[in-house]
Amino acid sequence: MADITEKVTQEYDASQIQVLEGLEAVRKRPGMYIGSTSSSGLHHLVYEIVDNSIDEALAGFCTHIEVSIEEGDVIRVSDNGRGIPVDTQEQTGKSALEVVFTVLHAGGKFGGGGYKVSGGLHGVGASVVNALSEWLEVQVHKDGKIHQMRFSRGDITQPITVIGETDRTGTVVRFKPDPEMFDDTEYDYDILHTRMREQAFLNGGLTITLADQRPGREQSETMCYEGGIREFVRYLNKHKNPIHEEVIYLSGAKGDAVAEIALQYNDGFNETLVSFANDIHTPEGGMHETGFKTALTRVINTYGQKNNIIKGDDKVSGEDVREGISAVISVKLPEAQFEGQTKQKLGNAYIRTLVDSIVNDQLSIYFEEHPQAAKAILEKAMMANRAREAARKARESVRRKTGLESGQMPDKLQDCNERDPSLCEIYIVEGDSAAGSAIQGRDSRFQAILAMWGKMLNVEKARADKIYGNDKLYPLIVALGAGIGDEFNMEKLRYHKIIIMADADVDGSHIRTLLLTFFFRYMRPLIENGYVYSAVPPLYKLQRGKQQRVAYSDEQRDRISAEMRGENPNVKIDISRFKGLGEMDPHELWETTMDPEKRSLRRITLNDAILADQVFTVLMGEEVEPRRDWIEQNARYVVNLDI
Repeated sequence: MADITEKVTQEYDASQIQVLEGLEAVRKRPGMYIGSTSSSGLHHLVYEIVDNSIDEALAGFCTHIEVSIEEGDVIRVSDNGRGIPVDTQEQTGKSALEVVFTVLHAGGKFGGGGYKVSGGLHGVGASVVNALSEWLEVQVHKDGKIHQMRFSRGDITQPITVIGETDRTGTVVRFKPDPEMFDDTEYDYDILHTRMREQAFLNGGLTITLADQRPGREQSETMCYEGGIREFVRYLNKHKNPIHEEVIYLSGAKGDAVAEIALQYNDGFNETLVSFANDIHTPEGGMHETGFKTALTRVINTYGQKNNIIKGDDKVSGEDVREGISAVISVKLPEAQFEGQTKQKLGNAYIRTLVDSIVNDQLSIYFEEHPQAAKAILEKAMMANRAREAARKARESVRRKTGLESGQMPDKLQDCNERDPSLCEIYIVEGDSAAGSAIQGRDSRFQAILAMWGKMLNVEKARADKIYGNDKLYPLIVALGAGIGDEFNMEKLRYHKIIIMADADVDGSHIRTLLLTFFFRYMRPLIENGYVYSAVPPLYKLQRGKQQRVAYSDEQRDRISAEMRGENPNVKIDISRFKGLGEMDPHELWETTMDPEKRSLRRITLNDAILADQVFTVLMGEEVEPRRDWIEQNARYVVNLDI
């Protein structure tokens, strides 16, 4: 972190706090500032406060950040940085601490010299968190004194007050999210852990402690990775088989911009590319990713041609050279330009040139000095190229055999009448008997049914050419209409609700896992956009005379049974467990599992793509030992085996 602190002034005082505009409309339109008022927005509050501490670390003044979830879902963030300035801010005549927490677009990130590079959400962080908190308390340890302020929904309830003496520096913020503003105020330790782990990887040597102090849920972890993003790549490849031993590390700077890249190839078929700008994850990539991809393809092709491994005009494509790669790109730059309020994509054009030149120059030298690793990577890319060509031929062959040029749909698909994808849903049903009931019970205006049979291909162990030729998967690809892998096109998707309907048993769970593995590896945007669901069929049928009800869990079964008995506890209630979807008649299936007014659906979400990648690798990959360990460690958390 020391290499990016040159132009940061040692003193951090009110002169470096610049005010752009007042705090308005945050409580009226919170989504404009934190993305949403759902779980993601709730957790975003924590990120904003932590980002301020990370900025102190980037500037070279903070070495330890502590994040705690206290009882009542109160968040506490503490750091050992310089402490937020408490002297008078010239533009407003108010304490700089008050300005930071009550004025939108106020902070040390707007040209006052406080920070050279920073993350944060366009500098609105502390004030927005304050506005959306039932209460917030901040303590600043600075100049030998402890200064404190308190707020309620953005309003000051205790002006800046000296409450004691101290021999350290730093800032402590405690806040309780406002239940009036959020759908739910319960924090998820795992979501916060993912973010804190990323920050520890990205800031080598910085220590981050995360603790859950809620009664009955106590756990904590201290994370510090001296190797920085090199260790991040080792983490990504934890359950995979690298084809070269060393993690390749490349870095460089131009002016105030710094870029570092770490990469290592494994023998799998999937690309894991994670990018960050000023420690903010950029899932949609941007200029830094573009520069990396372009240079990587160029360097590998140049090496292959120079060493006569690639003949003539033959070349491997970008998709070929990224098969099996695990890579982390981290850039830090002043005036980062992000597309969209929640920073999904980096737009600074000059960072592409910087990353391109670093990869081009340094990876070329690395390949010359490590020919064994270079040849292993090149051979893998050439094998991917041959497989891609085989997949193209397989795709064309299947198209010719099935007459897909004329738009013919699979025999197993019973389509719906509606043609607007946003109004359409497709049920993927295992077995002809269950599919038969679903077809008869559905609302054919907007519900399509695709029957699948038997165990489908485990795509974790297969390339695309095997998928196109698979008689279980290809009908699904055709029915959805959006293609797979690098051909996937969301605009061609024919249904915006894709519902996996399988039995509530081990076989059903296996089918769901196989389908989810397929969607995650070859159609990930479906999950990222929230289009994939799992149907929740009932487990029990309860009957008293002519009265019938169903239950979806053991607890619900017992409660409904008691309700049906009423004041006659000795009356007999016939309780039978559904053996499978196939034994339900069409009317039952519609009422319990398919009627939008009554059904329950589980949306498959992707809070942590990196963790999901590892779980699918462990559960569906070749290695038996990690799978056994994972099941032993997690079995106690599972009541009904499900994904």
